[in-house]
Amino acid sequence: MKKILYILVLTAFVAGSANAQQNQSQTVEPPVSAPAVEGPKIEFLNTVHDYGQIEQGANGEGEFKFRNVGSEALILSNVSASCGCTVPSWTREPVMPGEYGSIKVRYDTHRLGHIGRAITVHSNSVDNTERVTLRIAGNVNPKTN
Repeated sequence: MKKILYILVLTAFVAGSANAQQNQSQTVEPPVSAPAVEGPKIEFLNTVHDYGQIEQGANGEGEFKFRNVGSEALILSNVSASCGCTVPSWTREPVMPGEYGSIKVRYDTHRLGHIGRAITVHSNSVDNTERVTLRIAGNVNPKTN
């Protein structure tokens, strides 16, 4: 009787091991890629431009690049800065799906002290991104002779 019980347990163990190895060797199908977003969709490569420590009168130009990851043309309707010391310029023509555009900003580096400004981007983007806030940061130090 012990011999029969031993053979049954051994057989169950071997069968279980073979089944586990078979399950591990099955190939897994790659996940289905998500469909493109319906409509235009803006995606920024960076939302903060940090000038770091710069000298008074230095080059105050910065750039924010974005991509249209949606399925229709993306249009920026307005780009505005939080004060007159920052002047934005942007891609005016429609940005087609998969293409890139940019927003360039110029900060007046003749103003000394902390830089902390916001740039608001208005577009026809979907998924609650029709209005995006970008930031510039840094510090303008007095010019040394």
